[in-house]
Amino acid sequence: MQLSRINSLVELFFSKYKEINSVADKPFLKWLKENEKNFFTWEQVALKIQILSEYLRTNLADGDRCILLSENRPEWLISDISIMNAGGVTVPLFTTYSQKDYEYIINDCKPKICIVSNEIQLKKIQKFISEKIKVLSIENINERVENLENIFDAYLKKKKSDIHVSFNQNLERKDLACIIYTSGTTGNPKGVMLSHGGILSNCEGAQEILNQLVQDSEPTFLTWLPLSHSYEHAVQFVQISLGAKIYYAESLEKLLSNMSVAKPTIMTAVPRFYQNLFSKISMNFSKQKGFKKKLILSTISLGTKKLNNENLTLREKLINFFCEKLVRKKIKNQFGGKLKAFVSGGGALDQKIGEFLNAIGLPTLQGYGLTEASPVVSCNIPGKIKIDTVGPPFKTNQVNIAADGEILVKGENVMLGYWNMKKETTDVIRNGWLHTGDIGEITEDGNLKITDRKKEIIVNLGGDNISPSKIENLLCLNEKIKQSFVYGDKKTYLVALIVSESTENRKEIEIFLENINKTLSLVEKVKKFKLIEEEFSIENGMLTPTLKLKRKKILDKYKDDLEKLY
Repeated sequence: MQLSRINSLVELFFSKYKEINSVADKPFLKWLKENEKNFFTWEQVALKIQILSEYLRTNLADGDRCILLSENRPEWLISDISIMNAGGVTVPLFTTYSQKDYEYIINDCKPKICIVSNEIQLKKIQKFISEKIKVLSIENINERVENLENIFDAYLKKKKSDIHVSFNQNLERKDLACIIYTSGTTGNPKGVMLSHGGILSNCEGAQEILNQLVQDSEPTFLTWLPLSHSYEHAVQFVQISLGAKIYYAESLEKLLSNMSVAKPTIMTAVPRFYQNLFSKISMNFSKQKGFKKKLILSTISLGTKKLNNENLTLREKLINFFCEKLVRKKIKNQFGGKLKAFVSGGGALDQKIGEFLNAIGLPTLQGYGLTEASPVVSCNIPGKIKIDTVGPPFKTNQVNIAADGEILVKGENVMLGYWNMKKETTDVIRNGWLHTGDIGEITEDGNLKITDRKKEIIVNLGGDNISPSKIENLLCLNEKIKQSFVYGDKKTYLVALIVSESTENRKEIEIFLENINKTLSLVEKVKKFKLIEEEFSIENGMLTPTLKLKRKKILDKYKDDLEKLY
């Protein structure tokens, strides 16, 4: 399939459906929460999209916004494509937004229709939607809210012999496909307007990587990251372009058990997932003794050597053979046995974690992007992993480094702008170049390397620029430290908040911090810290839905405690 010739995301789906129509009952979508249900086939999904599109056309004019508020499940994809096929614009909402965010977004985008999964989600937005806004539900709520299943049933009874699958051929690549509101670490969310062509160019850019991973097996994905996130939202169209089988995970807590069921070949997630994975595996490794311990240490050291393209001696090759059979194979089987790659995005993956996972047989490709770039800009390529970089830029976009080190991006993938925000749009898109707010460099082998986040840099009293996230990632490598927050703008030294299960861990954390400080420059050393037990979470407003620290919110609550450390 030549993605450069496809005109819309809707055409992408129906072209792929037509391509595999000879296998009409080919499994496509399955939600693992509903074990009793079989897969939705490509035929069933195409039919449901056709029916829902026709229904929505009677309520939507071209360009009308449609809210989509649901957990990950097959009906999410069906609703998303149906909205676009009907000429509408999808506005996905996180199920974890605050009431303030729901109110702001609904007032800002002024939707004509809201599709919610169930009564729990409807209650979150009910007081912010007027009677003029039509509400549809995936699950049955009450007689006042139309249910998707009833819409499908009524249509089939009425047009039993007159159903033909077609799609909206008026859509063009430059047309608005969706408005994805960035969760934002400060202030109100911004509505990022992404075009059909922008997301299609991202799918095309990903082909070089994915073709290597799926050439000898049926591509299978396990989706956990919310589909309302720009990263996973784009990934669903990559999945479609591959004709993949898609499982929707139950929850983060059940992710590992879901992997053993789904047996994915590829899985995408944010750095927090890999950090948790690293902690769990490391804890298990630390309990081993004797021969097992030696074998594990050899697995890590030899795996790291191979990752860095260092030559192994004959003896090392022999040891590595046993590491492969006795350690790495066992680890792979815990994740379904067919995993070709983890793909990390949505934030910086700590280098030590990336090296560790690759070394123990879990290939992990780090990529880079932002919602405003539809969203991926670059990604490591299998077999050419440079763990301290985010890989070469996609061939479908250009990357430049400004005089001050800021990463600039140009291409069809750059957003159309921020919804209702002209000034903010012109602030970040200048002469066609998207100013990302990230600092980086291009390495000798053409890979992009992220060195800092422009807006999150701490500037101390001496005028030194310090990256807090670098130090926070290092601190969180300790299994006793769940989260950390580094502070020190306009100060003489750095301090930190450290989230741990118990104050009894203080001495151990002090020793760990002393060792970390030895690896840091003078200005990066953390002199003092405060131990807290309350985790930063989405619920208490200190994490974004994509698990990034809301620095302003954390400071609002803990500034006095931090100031007392000086």
